Amino acid sequence: MEGKKCFAVVGGDARQTAAARALARAGYSVGGPEMIAVADYILLPLPLDAARTPLAELLRAARPGTLALGGMLSAEAKAIAAEAGVELVDYFAREELTIRNAIPTAEGCIGILMKERSRTLWGSSILLTGFGPVGQALGIRLAALGAQVTAAARRPAQRALAESFGLRSVPIDRLGQIAPAFDTVVNTVPAPVLSEAVLARLRPQSFIVDLASRPGGTDFDAARRLGHRAIHALSLPAACAPETAGEAVAQTVCDMIGQREEAS
Repeated sequence: MEGKKCFAVVGGDARQTAAARALARAGYSVGGPEMIAVADYILLPLPLDAARTPLAELLRAARPGTLALGGMLSAEAKAIAAEAGVELVDYFAREELTIRNAIPTAEGCIGILMKERSRTLWGSSILLTGFGPVGQALGIRLAALGAQVTAAARRPAQRALAESFGLRSVPIDRLGQIAPAFDTVVNTVPAPVLSEAVLARLRPQSFIVDLASRPGGTDFDAARRLGHRAIHALSLPAACAPETAGEAVAQTVCDMIGQREEAS
């Protein structure tokens, strides 16, 4: 149909493929990298690593002023886009995508806990460090499955929110004091909160799932020395629910484009 805006979708993993289908359902004409020269918009992968994506070659083929949307943009990727005259924006920085991604992240984490532990979640005491979008999505779901969840958070408002959900809460600087009560910990804080001192006070052979972006919030070497099992579970939306993850990316970029059009 004439008048359709065109998206060139770069990347062939399941998430990008799902995003392409969602964009087509939203009314865009959708093609692959071969459409870059005529595309109005370019959807680039997450994370956007110029070392893995031939970005310079791709963007040189785009029309100047084309809007490219990528996730977790590196400084190199930004420089390449600027040189090519392409506007590059980061959809991963959008709050709505963080919230949407929290759901498959929480479900993926629950899957790991159910697979790797020998006890039910029901009746288990679980320490959850951090109470942002992922911590909130996970805490609610663990509690619904019968777990006794304690959320350790820095901000009083986050602790109050956890309590409003029926969870227990403690200041995060008390981790060392409360650690002996737990043998299962899920971290969502991208800062070194599970230090050797804290890990040493957990119950023997504890299990830790770290959901935070690299390098995570766990001293993995110390965990291993102390006899704990620690898993760094990254990119769970794409790994566990690529269809949902792709639809979330598509919805987010549609929101971004809609806001730009309203502002113009």
